[in-house]
Amino acid sequence: MNAPTGLDFASIPERIQSEVQRAIQRSIKGVEYFSTSGPTLGSTPKDVLHSRGTMSLYHYRPMSDEIYRVPVLIVMATTNRGYILDLVPGQSFIEFLLKRGYDVYMLDWSAPRPEEKSLRMEDYVLDFIPDCVRRVQQDSGEQDVSIIGYCFGGVLSLLYGSIHKDGPMKNLICFTTPIDFREMKLFSNFSDRRYFDVDHLVDSVGNVPPEMILSSFEMLRPASRTVSQIQLWENIWNDEFVKSYRMFDRWATDTLPLAGEYFRAITKDLMWDNKLFNDTMSVGGRAAKLEDIKVPFLHAVAEHDHIVPYDAAKHLIAKIGSEDKEEVMLKGGHVSLVAGANAVKRLWPKLDSWLGKRSI
Repeated sequence: MNAPTGLDFASIPERIQSEVQRAIQRSIKGVEYFSTSGPTLGSTPKDVLHSRGTMSLYHYRPMSDEIYRVPVLIVMATTNRGYILDLVPGQSFIEFLLKRGYDVYMLDWSAPRPEEKSLRMEDYVLDFIPDCVRRVQQDSGEQDVSIIGYCFGGVLSLLYGSIHKDGPMKNLICFTTPIDFREMKLFSNFSDRRYFDVDHLVDSVGNVPPEMILSSFEMLRPASRTVSQIQLWENIWNDEFVKSYRMFDRWATDTLPLAGEYFRAITKDLMWDNKLFNDTMSVGGRAAKLEDIKVPFLHAVAEHDHIVPYDAAKHLIAKIGSEDKEEVMLKGGHVSLVAGANAVKRLWPKLDSWLGKRSI
C-alpha cells in the first residue's frame, strides 16, 4: 500500500524526538518561570525630583552629550505605572529619548491612600501637573516644556493645556487618547447612568479598587488571558518570548486604584455628559476647550486599539486649535503602539523626527 502523498515516514522518529525534547524543555522552563521573578523593569537611572501623595516626579539622567533645549514631561495614565515606557535596555522609550538627546521627566502615579479618596479632577489638572511643570522649569532652567500624555494621561494633558493656554507648554503629544467617550463602547455600557450608581459606589468604598478597573479592561477581550496563557505554555521554551510576556503581563495586571472623587468626575463629566467632546468641560470652574490649544500638536493612534478605538479618538485632531497639528495612525494595539518591538520601529522614530525640530 502506498503512503499518503506528502507523508515522509523516515522523518517520523526525528519529529517525535524533537517534540519530546521540546516537551522536556517546556517542563524545565516552566519550573524556571515560577521560581524566578523576571526581568527588572524601570531601571533607567533617574532621580526623584519631587514626591507628594499619589504623585512622583522623576528626572532621568542624560545619556547624550548634546541636549535639546526644551525638556520633555511625560504624564502617565492614572490607572497604570510608568515603567511600561521604561521596560529593559533596548526596549525602553525613556532610554531611546535620552540617547536621542532629550531632557526627560516623568509624572508617575502610585496608589492613592484611603485618605486621598477626596482628590478631584482639579487636583490633577490644576495642582499636580502645574506643580510638576514648575519644578521641571526650575530644574532645567528653561521656561518652555513639551508634554507627552499617554492614554488618560493625554486627557489630563489636554485639560491642562486648554486651561493654561498662554503657556508654558511648548509642544503637546498625545498617545492613544480618547475624546468622544460615547465611542468607548464597553466602558460606556458599563457606566450607563440608568444602571450604574457611581455616587453609591464612591460613597461606599472611597477609592475605586484596582480589581474593578482591571476587570473592565479584561471584559474588552474576555478570552485574552486564557489565550495568552496558552501561548505562554506553547512558547515557554523560548526565552525571548517569555521575557516579553512577563514584562507586559506584569504591567497589565499592575493596575492602580482611582481616587473616589476623581472617578466620580470621570464618570459624570466624561462618560455620561461627554463634556470634553461637547466643548462644555470645565475644571474647578475654569473652561477647558480644546480649540484654545494652539501649540504644535501630535496625536498617535493605534490601528488595532481595543481600549481606545479609533472612533473615540478620531475627532481630537479637528478640535485642537493649533495650525501645526498632525495625527499619525500606526500598526499595533493600545500598548504595543508605545512599547515593545513594534514601537521601536514605528512610533519612536516618528516622535523623534517630529519633536526634535520643535525642541530647539
